[in-house]
Amino acid sequence: MAFSVPVFELKQVSQQFGQFSALRNISLQIYPGERVALVGSSGAGKSTLLRLLNGSVRSTRGEVWAMGRNLSQLNSKRLRQIQQQIGTIYQQLNLVDNLRVIHNVNAGHLGRWSFFKALASLMVPLEVETAVKALSQVGIAEKLYERTDRLSGGQQQRVAIARVLVQNPLVILADEPIASLDPELSREIMDLLQNLAEQADRTLVVSLHDVDFARSHCDRMIGLRQGQILFDAAPHQVSPDLIADLYRLESH
Repeated sequence: MAFSVPVFELKQVSQQFGQFSALRNISLQIYPGERVALVGSSGAGKSTLLRLLNGSVRSTRGEVWAMGRNLSQLNSKRLRQIQQQIGTIYQQLNLVDNLRVIHNVNAGHLGRWSFFKALASLMVPLEVETAVKALSQVGIAEKLYERTDRLSGGQQQRVAIARVLVQNPLVILADEPIASLDPELSREIMDLLQNLAEQADRTLVVSLHDVDFARSHCDRMIGLRQGQILFDAAPHQVSPDLIADLYRLESH
């Protein structure tokens, strides 16, 4: 590997939620510019792993490092500084439906804006050109002042991506970004994420149920089964039998 310093590193990480063991003894490194797909059944630990990477959950055991820093040792201010470099596209999108698109896109600034600037922007939108540029990159610039709840599911997904672009992070994490989309829209969104990562040499970590998209749009696949890593390999090294094992064993 050409890169000496990983953007993320997990060292023997386990995550418990009450009696439920979401992740067990996970160790991995993710390097700058990689496009990594997390694959596995629902409940395998994909979403939990993403939440550990963005610092929204702290590990029960082990160490989670991001940008060369041990997240468990950072105070709130330092943690927020790291999190500003990590853009997350959530499965539920976390958009405010009754707001106009520009306000949801501008939420990408909230890590940098003061409370009063954010409040003022709800009345008179700020940094409109930045929002237009981000929406142009995702192909819906004309929706700038549309109410978000009037958009299609695919358009709302693009708003969520534009919000991350405004944040301008080093890393994009995407939790099942195509779970509710039809195959054609799914390909468009995956193409978009791949291109946005490649253009700015961003790291992309995306959880997917669709193994075909993981193969076609990522250069590394991590298979999670019952909170453990079953495989971590380049797509061409992941055989159909290994995928069958991943999902068959997960069901037990």
